[in-house]
Amino acid sequence: MALALVTGLAMSVQSRVNGQLGTELHDSALAAVISFGGGLLLLLAWLAVSRSMRRGLGRAVSAVRTGTLRPWQCLGGVAGATYVLAQSLTVALIGVAMFTVGVVAGQTVSGLLVDRAGLGPAGKQPSSWPRVLGALLTVLAVGGALAGDLGENADLSRLWLLVLPCVAGAGMAVQQAVNGHVGAVSRSPLAAALVNFTAGTVVLVLAWIVSLLIRGGPDAWPANPLLYLGGLVGIVFIATASFVVTWIGVLLLGLSSVAGQLIGSVLLDAFLPAGATRLTASTVIGCAVALVAIAFAGVGGRRRGREPLKESVS
Repeated sequence: MALALVTGLAMSVQSRVNGQLGTELHDSALAAVISFGGGLLLLLAWLAVSRSMRRGLGRAVSAVRTGTLRPWQCLGGVAGATYVLAQSLTVALIGVAMFTVGVVAGQTVSGLLVDRAGLGPAGKQPSSWPRVLGALLTVLAVGGALAGDLGENADLSRLWLLVLPCVAGAGMAVQQAVNGHVGAVSRSPLAAALVNFTAGTVVLVLAWIVSLLIRGGPDAWPANPLLYLGGLVGIVFIATASFVVTWIGVLLLGLSSVAGQLIGSVLLDAFLPAGATRLTASTVIGCAVALVAIAFAGVGGRRRGREPLKESVS
């Protein structure tokens, strides 16, 4: 859970980086391609020198051929692509904290359903009342934060911008579940990350080609090299999540990581505001309510989720 918390902090930084890159390029799809594609290039470079990673990728391919790993379980990167695209589209407009609150709602509710359906390698996780209460609280947190933010800014056009983070968060729970299966059969977190980044990059490149035909390419490229490092943060998160999910399940992985995202996003918007966004009291309250929801759901998931985890690892 501590590892997931740290990766969540890094993801809030990735949100700011990808959002700023999309703003400066005036091309959100291209910013997402750069982030995901950069991560893919780094993984391919490591694949060339890492024997253990090549063995892990070979085990994953063999598992697909034998049916141990289903082809759709290799498509977690599609959800990751949606998340990165949502970062590039919305963070500069609504801020990291508001974006993260939306992701928390989608990820928590989806994590509850994914664990109940047993899509992750940890098997089915029961829907105890603390988990359900935690999911409901996160939805209330988003509603409260959004209502307060719209009241202060009187801009109803911002309402639709929270839909993308919620959808992206819901997809992340599914992504963590299926990537966990890839990590389990390959026994290599980096091999699982490579499968994830390959699928996501293909989807984003296709989306960018459509955007290129309609809108054209960017007029200029940002000079700040840090804006091109979003993919590196993504590698850390995907690789870590692919084996942590086997220990603690999809819901607790998601809750721990979003706790880190919430803390990091509030700090970023408070001390490093970007563009016209600013940290509002309603957003801080929404983040606080979401953290309480995480605590409730975590209490409901820890003890009951332990036995299926042992069976999965054995």
